Amino acid sequence: MIDVTATASEAENNRVRANVMRLAAAQALTGANSAVIFATGSIVGAMLAPDVSLATVPLSMYVAGLAAGTLPTGMLSRAYGRRAAFIAGTAFGTCTGLLAALAILRGSFLLFCCATFLGGLYGAVSQSYRFAAADGASAAFRPKAVSWVMAGGVFAGVLGPQLVQWTMDIWSPYLFGFSFLVQAAVALVAMGILAGVDMPKPAPVDLHRGRPLLEIARQPRFIAAALCGVIAYPTMNFVMTSAPLAMKMCGLSLSDSNFGIQWHIVAMYGPSFFTGALIGRFGAPIVVATGLLLEAGAAIVGLSGITAMHFWATLIVLGTGWNFGFVGASALVLETHRPEERNKVQAFNDFLVFGMMAIGSFSSGQVLADYGWAAVNWVVFPPVILGVAVLAMVSRMKRQASLS
Repeated sequence: MIDVTATASEAENNRVRANVMRLAAAQALTGANSAVIFATGSIVGAMLAPDVSLATVPLSMYVAGLAAGTLPTGMLSRAYGRRAAFIAGTAFGTCTGLLAALAILRGSFLLFCCATFLGGLYGAVSQSYRFAAADGASAAFRPKAVSWVMAGGVFAGVLGPQLVQWTMDIWSPYLFGFSFLVQAAVALVAMGILAGVDMPKPAPVDLHRGRPLLEIARQPRFIAAALCGVIAYPTMNFVMTSAPLAMKMCGLSLSDSNFGIQWHIVAMYGPSFFTGALIGRFGAPIVVATGLLLEAGAAIVGLSGITAMHFWATLIVLGTGWNFGFVGASALVLETHRPEERNKVQAFNDFLVFGMMAIGSFSSGQVLADYGWAAVNWVVFPPVILGVAVLAMVSRMKRQASLS
């Protein structure tokens, strides 16, 4: 006799695993798109901006796009399903590359900022890949699903900067112009991959079920998860945004900068192959705290010198810290909501993260221009201390509640 329940469960597991593979591939391609922007944005900004203090504004516009796109992504996913949101995101990614190439050809700083803003909208959609991977997964598999999708970014770390290296001079003297044209093509490939993701449209009844968002957001566990995400990602971005321009200001080459960004992105996503297992063994709070402390360690390295090796080491340690901090915080978020609440809670969490990240990103270039690379690194320490303290407090509250 056939066990119908076991057969259905196996079919669901196969569906989840197939989605994880597609989402990991899409993460790699989307990450390559953002890698092109981060490897070139401040340098193109310095070439096109009327003042060097505005050089990092294109990267800040990317982050503003991230913040602006998070809530609409959640609403689109709730109304039409995640796949519709994914396709819309890759369309923005294609427009990003085309518009950025045109901006470089025309020498338009404003147009380039508009292009990177669209890139941020694409990035906002891609942030939901990690949560989408957990849809339908068992509680034990969810952290692994999240980390496996994030692991796709390892290939982005190789593909993105190398894409820049191979194409940056093809349209000389329009530095990086052809790089963005190729970026548009990469987004189209991602669209084809995401079209095959099997994620049914939410049932109409699910649109009106679940607790109010404010009630969910008031949970100590959600507050800790959101705060640590707000610290881990914006802190990393604050340093990374300034790093390529700081390297140029210190007399290092574009190849040095591309190499640093490449290994930074590999370090961001490489640990994802085992971050889920670490969360399962030690718990998300321990992994998050480790990530935040690694980000502080990266700042210490950054303060110790301005050679290429110092910059590379800073970016690698920073990327590793981001992975532990952000993947761990994402796993914590998954513990705070019910299935029917996932889209609104996840979108709200990402809105908080990228809203704060946008504020920090806009100030990064100004801090670098006015106070130098050392000041950029000193900014890291206060938020890290705050995050570790809140994690410790919430973990203590949970232990006390379990004993009572």
